[in-house]
Amino acid sequence: MSQLSYCRLSHGTDLTLSTLYIPLPLCHLSLSSMAQAELQRKTPESPEKYDVVGEEMERHRKRRKMRKREREEMVEDVEEKKEEEEKGVLRRDPLEVFGTDIMLKILSNLDARSVALSLLVSRGWHAVASSDRIWGAKLEELWLGKAHIPRLSQIRGLSKLAAYSLAVMDGKRTRIMKDDLCDHVWEFHFNKGAPEYWRNLDPYWKGTGPPMRRYFHPDGSQSADPGDKVWGGHECCYLTFTSIVGEDKIREHYVRINRWPRLSVSRKQDWSWELSNHLYSYSSIPDAYKEGGTGPLYGVM
Repeated sequence: MSQLSYCRLSHGTDLTLSTLYIPLPLCHLSLSSMAQAELQRKTPESPEKYDVVGEEMERHRKRRKMRKREREEMVEDVEEKKEEEEKGVLRRDPLEVFGTDIMLKILSNLDARSVALSLLVSRGWHAVASSDRIWGAKLEELWLGKAHIPRLSQIRGLSKLAAYSLAVMDGKRTRIMKDDLCDHVWEFHFNKGAPEYWRNLDPYWKGTGPPMRRYFHPDGSQSADPGDKVWGGHECCYLTFTSIVGEDKIREHYVRINRWPRLSVSRKQDWSWELSNHLYSYSSIPDAYKEGGTGPLYGVM
């Protein structure tokens, strides 16, 4: 052979019977071309393939994001449902939750004003809050320490709630009636403006005995205890005077005994009465023990 090198190739079955001798540079070129063709045939790297992979990854990312959002929404729904259930319990009527007996105990521990406001909630609340079991105790608390118990609050058959309301209304009354004057016993004493001679006869000033007492009678007369040095046994009568103007507003109200100066009327926090002028004063003696109460049997403004 010449100096040019040769390469023997066998290609396919058609060349099994013959041998080809190809120069060496041409042999390397043929092998390279064949390898590249084979590689392209086995692993094609086209732009279309990269696009498909990118789209699949984007869809996967979106699916993960959607699943995460669905989980978060599910958790939020559970929390909202729990909150709604808790709020639903709080919004339920306590009367339905606790029942009548427990509500009676709860209301019994409230002040009278709060119990009175609960009467306006509903018919069911009114039925419970108006119970005599509640207002009987409230009425006893109201009467505790009072000098006089209103007669109209002790009417037989009256509910305790109605009795409480009437007692409060009567306790605010500043207009004295004939029944008030006659039902109570009155302590009498002279004031500092009275003559000294009168004050010297008064045990209130001298401290020589119990205070003098006076009694008003339904026939309009007044009397004193036997042996009263100030009284002297003279005839005495009284009257009450009230003038009203506008919408039942009292303009003037006083009590007068004989022709003595008029007595102004006032009422204390313990519902006792006081009549006074510059000469003398009357104070009603506490008599809350009286059965049936005292004062008028009807409401007075």
